[in-house]
Amino acid sequence: MSLATLRDVLQPALRDGYAVAGLVTLGWEDMRAYVAAAEAEHVPIILQAGPSCREHTPLPVLGKMFRHLAEAASIPVVAHLDHGYTAEDCRIALESGFTSVMYDGSRKALQQNIDETAAIAEMAHSAGASCEGEIGFVGYSGGEGSAGTDPEEAARFARESGVDAVAISVGNVHLQQDKEGGLDELRIRAIEALTDVPLVIHGGSGVPVAQRQALARGSKICKFNIGTELRMAFGQALRAAVNADDARFDRVQILKETHDPVVTATRRVLQAFKGA
Repeated sequence: MSLATLRDVLQPALRDGYAVAGLVTLGWEDMRAYVAAAEAEHVPIILQAGPSCREHTPLPVLGKMFRHLAEAASIPVVAHLDHGYTAEDCRIALESGFTSVMYDGSRKALQQNIDETAAIAEMAHSAGASCEGEIGFVGYSGGEGSAGTDPEEAARFARESGVDAVAISVGNVHLQQDKEGGLDELRIRAIEALTDVPLVIHGGSGVPVAQRQALARGSKICKFNIGTELRMAFGQALRAAVNADDARFDRVQILKETHDPVVTATRRVLQAFKGA
């Protein structure tokens, strides 16, 4: 199936009652494990390059890595820019072979967010790619607080921006390490009653697994971004590999030992998003 756009994978999810995981990558080891897990579960996957990933590896390199994995995969793989904050971020991603970009204008006034996101969506669509936008602001655990999405504003944003997916703020928080929170389902129902555009949850690691599963099967939420819990799985595996032998120094050998634990953790994540 190889390379796909966001629209390619989210429209079937919306129609058939399941969700697709947007998995936040930091390097070759985790993105390779994510694709292996998706192949084992026979589900599409969205590989995401967020700001911290881009600080470490340039977008043109990430584009080649994503496309290399996608072209060899047996399942659809989306090469997605997560939290592009400028038109330049999105332009470089598209020129680097990404098939989807997320423009984050969520801190801006509604009309400015709509106008800027619409311009990015037009640029992406002209390149044969997809675009995700955000309305309402999803905060950070221990950092900026969230501003919940207004349903009427979400409907207007979806209609006027022309995006393929809308990220919403409904109790979700970035970088949350536990699953003690939960999403505001009344707000989700109010938003989905006013738009048919697939909805996206950022900060999915903080959402209880049972609620992820129920919403994947019974709402217009078609994409959950998962980063923190898989970073934790990678970190635990890496720590165990390093501590297993004080004399070992070959990082390739050490990093190989993260693969199977991250695949296992990723498969658990993906299983919750499958349809009934």
